[in-house]
Amino acid sequence: MKTVKEEVQSLLEKLPDDSTFEDVQYHLYVVDKISKGITRADEEGTLNQEEVERKFSKWISQ
Repeated sequence: MKTVKEEVQSLLEKLPDDSTFEDVQYHLYVVDKISKGITRADEEGTLNQEEVERKFSKWISQ
């Protein structure tokens, strides 16, 4: 598992040389959200397609 510093270094190497601070901030935000989502899915589990459709059908049919 990569450290946060290694993740940031990897991200910076992938970004174009003309990236702005805002570009870097945005990409760090996205990486953080994805990481948190994966952790949450690992801890709480996920839903399969049928479960999602069943849950959404309650919203749509109202």
